[in-house]
Amino acid sequence: MQQKRKKLWWVLIPILGIIGYILYDSFSQPSIKDLQGGFEEVAFIRNEQNKGGIIRIYAVTVADPINAQYDECADLFPVNDYGSITKVYFFDKNKPFPKTLNLEEPHFDSNSYQAINILKRRGLTK
Repeated sequence: MQQKRKKLWWVLIPILGIIGYILYDSFSQPSIKDLQGGFEEVAFIRNEQNKGGIIRIYAVTVADPINAQYDECADLFPVNDYGSITKVYFFDKNKPFPKTLNLEEPHFDSNSYQAINILKRRGLTK
């Protein structure tokens, strides 16, 4: 009986370690709040169709525009293959910014709001 328990622990401890690592890795992924610049997502829109490319448009405010990590922030937003497009508009948090977006260009009222940076990510065409 003692021999069976030892074998069980030799199998159970590595399995519990692997499960613990998977949980830790899943819940400790970086987000835009972890980056330098004080990013906050304020608006998002996505096209309804799933045939063809998916279009995602984001509006993100920046608390520290000079030291912000724009490219790293844009890389954290999802991009799919098959010609999808993800556009991220960055706005100064201390100035007016849009709270809603449109799928058609311009994606917001450009007379009322001024983007300080615009980054686009494209998916691969397979």
